[in-house]
Amino acid sequence: MLQGLLREIAAGRNATPAQLAIVWVLSRGTDIIALIGARRPAQLEDAVRALELTLSRQELAELEKAIPPDAIAGTRYDESQMRWLDSERKSG
Repeated sequence: MLQGLLREIAAGRNATPAQLAIVWVLSRGTDIIALIGARRPAQLEDAVRALELTLSRQELAELEKAIPPDAIAGTRYDESQMRWLDSERKSG
């Protein structure tokens, strides 16, 4: 559902879903930072182009409806990595 919505909005804005995701993160507030990785110059250029976009209130509302705050949760790493990190905390 979310990917389809991102693609739909992106197509209407001549943008990529990744660019919309970046703009959405930046719209969350001045205390939120979008950390963007790129392995190739083209990926970096694509990300920088996202700064030229703004989302309308309607687009933001559609995205927020598709991404309820309680749906975004979890650990940063998979279970085996979390066990390793937790073991480091206990022994330190």
